[in-house]
Amino acid sequence: MRHDSQYVARYRDSDGMPQSVQDHLEGVSTLAASYTGKIGLPTIGELMGLLHDLGKYSAAFQSYLQSSEGKIEPDEEEYVDAGRMKGKIDHSTAGAQYLREQGKKDSRFWQIATDIMALCIASHHSGLIDCLASDGADVFTKRMQKPGDKTHFAEVDRNLEEQVRNRVQALLTSTQIENEMRRLLERLGKDMPSLEIGQFMLGFLTRFLFSALIDADRLNSAERKPANKPDWQPLIDLLEIHLAGFTVRNRIDEIRADISESCLQSAARGKGLIQLTVPTGGGKTLASLRFALHHAAKHGMDRIIYVVPYTSIIDQNARVARSVFAALEKNGRQIVLEHHSNLTPEQDTNESKLLAENWNVPIIYTTAVQFLETLFAAGTRGVRRLHQLANAVIIFDEIQTIPIRTIHLFNNAINFMVGQCGSTVVFCTATQPILDRVDPKKGAARLASDAEMMPNVGELFRDLHRARIEDHCKDTGWTEEAVAETALQELESSGSVLIIVNKKTQAKALYQRLHDKLDHVYHLSTSMCPAHRTAILDKVKACLNPENPLPVICISTQLIEAGVDVDFGTVIRYLAGLDSIAQAAGRCNRNGLRKIGRVLIVNPANEGLDRLPEIRNAQDVTKRVLREFKDNPDFFNRDLQSPKSLERYYDYYFFQRAGEMDFPVSDRDIRNMPRQRDTLLNLLSKNEDSVQIYLNEHKQAPSLYLRQSFMSAARAFKAIDSPSQGVIVPYGAGERIIADLSASGFDDKGRLLKEAQRYSVNLFPYELEKLKEQRRLYEVWSGSGIYCLDERHYSEEFGVSMEPVADMKLLIVSGGDNEEPY
Repeated sequence: MRHDSQYVARYRDSDGMPQSVQDHLEGVSTLAASYTGKIGLPTIGELMGLLHDLGKYSAAFQSYLQSSEGKIEPDEEEYVDAGRMKGKIDHSTAGAQYLREQGKKDSRFWQIATDIMALCIASHHSGLIDCLASDGADVFTKRMQKPGDKTHFAEVDRNLEEQVRNRVQALLTSTQIENEMRRLLERLGKDMPSLEIGQFMLGFLTRFLFSALIDADRLNSAERKPANKPDWQPLIDLLEIHLAGFTVRNRIDEIRADISESCLQSAARGKGLIQLTVPTGGGKTLASLRFALHHAAKHGMDRIIYVVPYTSIIDQNARVARSVFAALEKNGRQIVLEHHSNLTPEQDTNESKLLAENWNVPIIYTTAVQFLETLFAAGTRGVRRLHQLANAVIIFDEIQTIPIRTIHLFNNAINFMVGQCGSTVVFCTATQPILDRVDPKKGAARLASDAEMMPNVGELFRDLHRARIEDHCKDTGWTEEAVAETALQELESSGSVLIIVNKKTQAKALYQRLHDKLDHVYHLSTSMCPAHRTAILDKVKACLNPENPLPVICISTQLIEAGVDVDFGTVIRYLAGLDSIAQAAGRCNRNGLRKIGRVLIVNPANEGLDRLPEIRNAQDVTKRVLREFKDNPDFFNRDLQSPKSLERYYDYYFFQRAGEMDFPVSDRDIRNMPRQRDTLLNLLSKNEDSVQIYLNEHKQAPSLYLRQSFMSAARAFKAIDSPSQGVIVPYGAGERIIADLSASGFDDKGRLLKEAQRYSVNLFPYELEKLKEQRRLYEVWSGSGIYCLDERHYSEEFGVSMEPVADMKLLIVSGGDNEEPY
């Protein structure tokens, strides 16, 4: 690192030494070029990196930086009040203005490229700004025309160091950038079903490039290097040794071995969007990992990403993967990452920006919420991971749980990843939704030819039929007492009962009614941290051990119904979508130890689902299928879990909710003026309403290639998606992690926050506010925005509680001058 430059980008946390602006720009450009090179745009990444912080060549920024670091005394002329000036010195717009001023060409491809680069550069501290705002204002042009006294453009131009200037000019005068953009847009435009999707893809390309710039900037600032491309062969060897250790004991084990072999054979296929349709209990966790490792090795891919709906599945699957690869995770090397909670705050602090996880490991297990936030959410925290999805194997475990309102956005993003980023995507489930059969003009999944990995799905379902779903719904509904009594009766005959409910309050109430009736009654919900749920599941599995079974009842929310390896004699499922019921059936007689298992569908009286309309809508469709099944069971192969039954359910469900798949938003979510509804798909593509407002006011269409309301759409996505923030809880090792975080240095904080994922619970804003008002949340260290929970609000039975449930122990969180609970 050079120290002779008078222009400093930052001072290192480790030793206080300066990093020059030139070093920072060149370092970011190298990283960004490598990231954007994955989609054929390395020169664009390099140029963005060289220009993104050009405003740091201004005297205003240098005075601010040195004042904040104590390098200038308050009595010196250059001193400024850094606290008052924080965030008020624009050092991002100058690079965008320089690009547009110095790089004028008539080529359409050049103009599109420069608009995208300028937008990314200007937005790299705020998140992508609107091009056209929802009220029709041309935000992009206004930003590019920001006065020079605010952007310091002329001063920056004078102070720009020759080595940077010469490289920038060489890129601006070459034909590389327009050639790269032309080739990509030609690929992007092939078989485009509508103008709306074409505009969406251009916007998503912009978000991808923005991601590359953000991550390169954060990584260079943290003085960290990206991981090398994985050597997949050692992982393959360990997995194959693990699989070879399985003993085939019965017909179900034979079928699981056949499924695993089919996945191995499919690994040799080309990249694309494919399906793995396997009945519950078919061993798809390890089978899909086998596919992913061999496929990644064959095609030289960068990482494997598992996307799952519930943190409980992450807990189990990541633990299995870690046990397989334990020999490689010695000496601090990380092979498997769990990422399932937002511990860093929504409004990033300088520290949390650098601590945010960027998925820079070979195998990642994350939630659908985290994945969707990476694709569409506001700010810079989640989006920095987006470029990591390129040249990756992405497996959606339980794909049917993707929220209905995101389907068109999701499909288009997945098509971009497969078509432009060289990724392979696997839709993996026992209940395959018809994502390829929704409206193609708004975005349908483009499956590869011969997309299904399994050779005969219908026969597979018949061979693995181990439980019978029975409709026990009543006109008057079931009381809580009746459900409890039925559970005890079923326990007498089957030895173990799982009750899956729709709401956490239902699970808690049933547990309280049953826990005195039996020695082994357990409760599970998302109010518990992952480590807590794992501990409870271990106790449940010990009771289910076929060599020494104990009578057990487990009451859980739907977190247990997909991907959790448990085997109960009876399952009682509160009425829900047929896909959820079929997944619940996968927890019944899973290993074929009984002739047949029973899954009882019950409908609770006065359930109160006003705040859960998706469950209520799914219940209505399930009732329709149940009526048809009763009238003509042969049509459904006499099995409510059959592909035919689930296809009929999805036909009805998707048709009923087709109008919701483009992510409708209300007026209050996106604008301050009374207007009709809009959709995020429109805001991120043609943005017709905003264009029309502009046209009415200016009597001509806006002269912009990008017309999207990026920031408005991202904020609306968060407003509707009920954002949550992770809170570290004092369960088990959580107490030690909290204490260590408060006393550790920056490098250790990153490691501890990864460890804290398993000891955190995601809370909604109203829950956070209530606990803050009660002064029962503590900031782990001053200014971090990362919180831990007062131990009085964490229960060994139920997890997080809004009311005190335990006596207070002495727990001191050292936060410097801020040791009071927040």
